[in-house]
Amino acid sequence: MGGFRLKDLLLIIDMQNVYMPGQPWECPSMPAALKQIRRLLDSPFCKKAYDVVFTRYIASEHPSGCWKQYNKNNSHINSNPFLNQIVPQLQPYLMKWPFYDKSTYSACSIPQIMEQLSFYRRVLISGVVAECCVLFTVEGLIDAGVQIFYLKDAVSGKSSASEQMACQFTAQFIPVHTKVLTVGSYLQELSSIFPDA
Repeated sequence: MGGFRLKDLLLIIDMQNVYMPGQPWECPSMPAALKQIRRLLDSPFCKKAYDVVFTRYIASEHPSGCWKQYNKNNSHINSNPFLNQIVPQLQPYLMKWPFYDKSTYSACSIPQIMEQLSFYRRVLISGVVAECCVLFTVEGLIDAGVQIFYLKDAVSGKSSASEQMACQFTAQFIPVHTKVLTVGSYLQELSSIFPDA
């Protein structure tokens, strides 16, 4: 085990139908990100080296400030159960791991997640939308003093340009707060710690 004292936490942000290709908030690379997320979920290192938590964005029933206008503009999406659901490919995993709703961009607004952070050495970032919910979560975790592993091929945005922007922003905080890497690189790191997995 060496110096491996604590697990990591894989945070899977808002992988909902509305972001799939052809849907209103399409993120074109989401199928590719989904493939990498499933690779992590099906890895022999899952549970041994990292735990998992899912989030979902759901419009607040009692919005305040600008969120009132946001909800009004997007009422056709907010009222569609299918668009708000986690994608079918990830549904089976929701039976195994915690799943929390949020009504803001940042997953740091979820108390249950923030209360758990001291039990993990790093948070692995994946999901959508790179320039929105993902980026706001990264900022909140940095403020909370959490070291972040930004899994760039497991994150999807509205365009490749916005994905690069979010990745570049996160990379500014290397090496103290963040590290940017691929899912393959992360799993390779784990293979040296758990050679028998």
